[in-house]
Amino acid sequence: MNPQCLIAGGGPAGMMLGLLLARAGISVTVLEKHADFFRDFRGDTIHPSTLEIMEEIGLLDDLLKLPHQKARLLTGQIGETTLTLADFGSLPVTCKFIAFMPQWDFLNFLAEKARAYRNFKLEMDFEVTGLLSVGDRVTGVRVQTPTGVTEIRADLVVGADGRSSIVREAAGLESIEFGAPMDVLWMRLSRKPADPGQLFGRIDFGRIFVMIDRGDYWQCALVIRKGAFETIRARGIQDLRDGIVQMNPFLTDRVAELRSWDDVKLLTVQVDRLREWFRPGLLCIGDAAHAMSPVAGVGINLAIQDAVAAANILIPAFSRGSSIRTDTLKEIQARRELPTRVVQRAQLLIQNNIITRVLDRTGRMKPPLVIRALGAFPLLRRIPARLVGLGFRREHVRGYPA
Repeated sequence: MNPQCLIAGGGPAGMMLGLLLARAGISVTVLEKHADFFRDFRGDTIHPSTLEIMEEIGLLDDLLKLPHQKARLLTGQIGETTLTLADFGSLPVTCKFIAFMPQWDFLNFLAEKARAYRNFKLEMDFEVTGLLSVGDRVTGVRVQTPTGVTEIRADLVVGADGRSSIVREAAGLESIEFGAPMDVLWMRLSRKPADPGQLFGRIDFGRIFVMIDRGDYWQCALVIRKGAFETIRARGIQDLRDGIVQMNPFLTDRVAELRSWDDVKLLTVQVDRLREWFRPGLLCIGDAAHAMSPVAGVGINLAIQDAVAAANILIPAFSRGSSIRTDTLKEIQARRELPTRVVQRAQLLIQNNIITRVLDRTGRMKPPLVIRALGAFPLLRRIPARLVGLGFRREHVRGYPA
């Protein structure tokens, strides 16, 4: 039997939408191209607004039983100065912190809860390779499975398959490219009990280095100039190690864990947004609709907000028993496009006016005046806390039978 909704992509947006639709009695199938959710070096932040959504659907307590680290404050070090940049303690939500949790744990949790509903199906190792159409309306997808190629039809196809979305490419949806001046190198280094506490980031010597506490290891990100990876690689792995130690001397005894470039993964940063997120029978959300910069780590939060807004609008439409009208899909884009524009605009200002200047420097750095103000006046820390923790136009789950 064909599902009412077919979701391509089992990331945060796809799994959250699948769960919310299933809870409302909508038959939904999620297709994930990988055999599992384990992918290292992906965003692991669960923001206060997302935790509030989990509270609204009664799953917060179970979620927080999974291993995670809490960050009530975001701190950063610029040169020799350590500053508090955001304080989530004043946010009007249940959880006044960011939870750092491996994304595969979060996705497995959503999958487990969604599987409790008979109308939900998750197919792993199912890669969408194309779309099926009748006239100008999308009616399903073509899928490569472990046993061969198959076709699955649905009343609505949702592309939630990330920034390299096959769905949006196959649909011929046009995107606006904004570019990015940087890429990111991801790596991991072991963590010891005596290590310093979590820093949101360290900026010095023309480098930006982020360390995320993952319990027994640090997930590390080094921001580099766009397209500079091959030049950095040519200088050798020891040069990379030396640069890390220059910024973080306490890592001296473990940078050798980066044995070769096989231990370093390149994230090519792109920032774009679809002009239209839909075609008849098709909707894109999350990174498939708008690839975000990694600045402030808000991409996951925005994707989940997309999923909640989409569910709030789609559930009544599905419940009416008719096919999903294009006006309904247009309404979803209208609901989420302004928040996307606002966040991308802020990210572009930061990456193009601050990050580029940092990467052009070579010596010791001092905090600019606006950053020093955040450190000096606690009240000001509420502004970035609200922007990062809640975002713009926060979504709430509408009431429906659980």
